[in-house]
Amino acid sequence: MIEIEPNYQKRNEFKNDDLVCYCFKHTKRDIENDFMKNGRSLIYEKIALEKKKGACNCAEENPKGR
Repeated sequence: MIEIEPNYQKRNEFKNDDLVCYCFKHTKRDIENDFMKNGRSLIYEKIALEKKKGACNCAEENPKGR
């Protein structure tokens, strides 16, 4: 009997140097290091604040339009 593994990609799997935030150019590694250094992500907090100010343009910067 031959077993065939399903051919699917994990949707949220990022490599270390993949951009997570296209607006502000943060990578997966940046966010992980920030979390390890501060016990929480200050980068995430900055992004959330900038989004509230209207400084987020993900739809234009992200190749997937998100």
